[in-house]
Amino acid sequence: MREHFEELKFNPANHVPLSPVSFLKRASAVYCDHPAWTYGDEQCTWRDMALRCRSVAGALVTRGIKPGDTVSVISPNIPQLFELHYAVPMSGAVLNTINTRLEKETVAYILEHSDSCLVLCDQAFLPLLKAAFEINGKALPVIEIVDAQAGQSASGDDTYDKMIECQPIDWRLPGSEDQAICLNYTSGTSGQPKGVVYHHRGAYLMAMGTVAAWALPQMPTYLSVVPMFHCNGWNHPWAMAVVGGNMVFTRDPLPAKLISAIKVHGVTHMGGAPIVLQMLCESPDAPENPFSPMIKVMTAGAPPPPSVLEKAAALGLEVMQVYGLTETYGHISQCLWKDEWADLSMAERASMQAMQGVSFPMVEDVRVVDRQTGNDVVADGKTQGEIAIRGNTVMTGYYKNEIATKDAFLDGWFWSGDAAVVHPDGYVQIRDRLKDVIISGGENISSVEVEAVLHRHPAVQLAAVVARPHAKWGESPCAFVELRVGSNPTEQEIIDFCRNNIAHFKAPKTVVFGELPKTATGKVQKYLLRGLARELGEQN
Repeated sequence: MREHFEELKFNPANHVPLSPVSFLKRASAVYCDHPAWTYGDEQCTWRDMALRCRSVAGALVTRGIKPGDTVSVISPNIPQLFELHYAVPMSGAVLNTINTRLEKETVAYILEHSDSCLVLCDQAFLPLLKAAFEINGKALPVIEIVDAQAGQSASGDDTYDKMIECQPIDWRLPGSEDQAICLNYTSGTSGQPKGVVYHHRGAYLMAMGTVAAWALPQMPTYLSVVPMFHCNGWNHPWAMAVVGGNMVFTRDPLPAKLISAIKVHGVTHMGGAPIVLQMLCESPDAPENPFSPMIKVMTAGAPPPPSVLEKAAALGLEVMQVYGLTETYGHISQCLWKDEWADLSMAERASMQAMQGVSFPMVEDVRVVDRQTGNDVVADGKTQGEIAIRGNTVMTGYYKNEIATKDAFLDGWFWSGDAAVVHPDGYVQIRDRLKDVIISGGENISSVEVEAVLHRHPAVQLAAVVARPHAKWGESPCAFVELRVGSNPTEQEIIDFCRNNIAHFKAPKTVVFGELPKTATGKVQKYLLRGLARELGEQN
C-alpha cells in the first residue's frame, strides 16, 4: 500500500510556492475596485496598486536587481512603503526596511552588513542616508520617494514615481518558498543589531494566521500605525490583501492625526504598542464618547499595564494583547478573549487581557521550559521558565551570524529569552526578560509586576524597573519614572504607593524621575536604564 502513496509526486498543478505575492494577484481581481490604501484625499484601488507594484518590480529588474539581492528602504508609513512590500519580493529581491529613527552609524552598519544593492529613500531622510554613506566611504544607488503630501518635490529624475511608469512585469513567484523575502534588523540591544531573515512561506502563513486569529472580516479599514520597518508592520500589509482591506496612512503617528483618521475614514482595525494606546487615551483630541462601533486593536511590545487597557476599553478600543519577537515575524501568541471575563470588573478584565495567552494557529508550539531540566513548567501560574517556540514563522536565521543562529536554535527550538509562567487554563503570562529579572536576597522580582503597580499611580506617565546593585540584598528594584505634566510627587511618595500595593520586598528602593529612552516602536530601552542604575552605584 505504501508504495502507491509514494508514487504520487508534487507537480505544478498541486504544489505552488507560498508567497504573499499571491495575495496581491487575487486582491487585484477580487477586490479590484475597493481601495487598497488611503492617504489624505488620495486613494488607490487594489487593481491599480497591483499594476503599480508590477511596474516598480519591473523597474528594479531593469536596473539589474537579481534574485537574492538586498533592496533597502528608508521611509515612514506611507503608500510607497506599503507597495514595496509586494514590488521588491515580486522582483526576486529581499526587502530591507530600515528604522527611520536610527542614528547614522547604525544605518551605515545595516547598509554594509546587509549587502544592500540599492536604497529607496523618502526625501526627508536623504541627509541621514548621505551621512551613512560617508561613514561607509561609498555611496549606493538611490531612488527618491517623493511625498507630495509632506510638501516634498522631486529634485531629480530617479524617483519612485518614475518607476511606476515602467513596463510592468508578469506575475511571478519565488523559485522556492524558502527564498528570503525580508531582512529585518533587531533594535534595542546593546550591541550591533542582528539581521533576521524571513522567507516567503513564513510571511504567507503569518498573514493567514493573523486573518484567522484576529477574525479579520472582508474589507476592513485598517489604520497603519505599527512601523513597517518593525517586523514589516507585524506582517499586516500582507494580511490586508487577503481580505481586501483599506490601509489608511497618516505618515506621522501623532494622536491628533490618528484620531482624525479614525473619524474621517471609519477605521475598524489598527495595531500599536501600548504607548500608542496610552497617547490616544490621554490626547486632548480624544472624543468625549467612546468610539462606536468599537475599534479592534492588536497591541504588542512590552506587556501593557492593566491601567492602559482599562482606559483603552473606556475609549472604545477592543484590545487584544499579542506576543512575539522580530525573530518570529511578529506575533505568535494571543490573549484570546474568554466569555467568563465579561462578568469581571473592568480592572479585573484588563488584568486578564494583559496576558500573552495561547499560540496563533500558524504556530506549531509555544512552550514555557525549565532550562535546567528541559521540561515544561508546571501550569500553576507561579513556576517560571523560558518561552520556546517552534513553527514556520520562526526566522531562517541571523544573516551572516552562524554562532548567534546556532545559540538561538538550541535543541531544535527558538529560545526567546523571555521568562514566563503558565496558568492552569494554559494561558502564558510573561514575567520578564530573563536578563531583567531582579534577584533580591534570593527572591525573584518581576520588573513587569512592579511596573504594573507604578502605572496605577495617577502621576506616572510611564515607568520601567531594573536592578540596581545593593550591598545587602545583591540587587534591589530601581524605578525610572516619566511623570505626567503638572505632577511632582517625591521619591518617597512613589515608594510608599508601591509598598501599599505590592509585597514590601518588591517595592523599588530607588526612584529616578525623567524621560525614558525608547525605541522607534515605543519599547523602553532597558539596557540603557540598567547602565544608569549601575552608575548610581551600590545601594546600602
